[in-house]
Amino acid sequence: MAADPRFFPGAGPQRLAAIAAAAGGRCEGDGERLFIGVGPLQTAGPEEVSFLDNRRYLPQLRETRAGAVVMAQGLADQVPEGTVAIVVPAPYLGFARVAALFHPAPAATPGIHPTAVIGPGATVSPEAEIGPYAVIGAGAEIGPGCIIGPHAAIGAGCVLGPRCRIHAHASLSHAILGEGVVLHPGARVGQEGFGFAPTPDGRFETMPQLGRVILGDHVEIGANACVDRGSQGDTVLGAGTRLDNLVQIGHNVRTGRGCIVVGQAGISGSTVLGDYVQVAAQAGLTGHLQIGTQARIGAQAGVMNDVAAKSDVIGSPAMPVREFWRMTARMKRLGEKQGKTE
Repeated sequence: MAADPRFFPGAGPQRLAAIAAAAGGRCEGDGERLFIGVGPLQTAGPEEVSFLDNRRYLPQLRETRAGAVVMAQGLADQVPEGTVAIVVPAPYLGFARVAALFHPAPAATPGIHPTAVIGPGATVSPEAEIGPYAVIGAGAEIGPGCIIGPHAAIGAGCVLGPRCRIHAHASLSHAILGEGVVLHPGARVGQEGFGFAPTPDGRFETMPQLGRVILGDHVEIGANACVDRGSQGDTVLGAGTRLDNLVQIGHNVRTGRGCIVVGQAGISGSTVLGDYVQVAAQAGLTGHLQIGTQARIGAQAGVMNDVAAKSDVIGSPAMPVREFWRMTARMKRLGEKQGKTE
């Protein structure tokens, strides 16, 4: 079904030529033909755009009523009569851009809600939107086009670059943000890290956490994810890095550009990730590790040693993927053999 306009206001109709340009592709047909939105193959109508990036959905393609489909060249001859094939190198990416054309992210509505609290010395761009009951701490800087959601808290001295979006009930302290950073609802950034020193009598004394959090351009922090500030240095997430919901990033962790950390994964303090590292769901990384560029950490992996660049590891303790599956196969054969002897 098409996007519910109550939640996703549309920016249509759009011309076929504009849609193809947004997708980064090409098509045949009347470039002035108008479309009103996007939808899945099964339900899209003649005025909607859909996409195909998996051959298993060819039966749905052959029966679709969609007016246009974003797809790869090799499948373009499968579209039914009346449907236009928009041929692109990467269909999923192309369709994402088409969907954003019809449903762009909401722009800020400049102004400060009367219930918001703005601390002394804080500077709020006249182009920013500050929502109900939001709190902006003393000396904070809110850049142009930022949207601060209801009940969000921006700590003293924080700096937000242009077009950041801090969703409802998110909190931010001891942090400097680049352009287009997003904190989803309930995200926590900049709080004290888990650092303490044990005493001779069995107590724990907190180690002062004196660093910051630096979030590069277009970093996104998922709902209820946590990013601790640094202890002596900074916690740094490189440009384009994305954290899923319920991710934990410890103090002094540093990531390169474009890293992905999936739900319920945790990265312990002072571990460093290179560019474009992928950490799958529920993986756990111990502290002070070096994870090489483009390495991939499998789901529920327990990573206790450094991982080389472009390596794939899985298991606990984590090991190379091929080694893991060989070990699994041997264990299975051993279990089957044991079962036959009992």
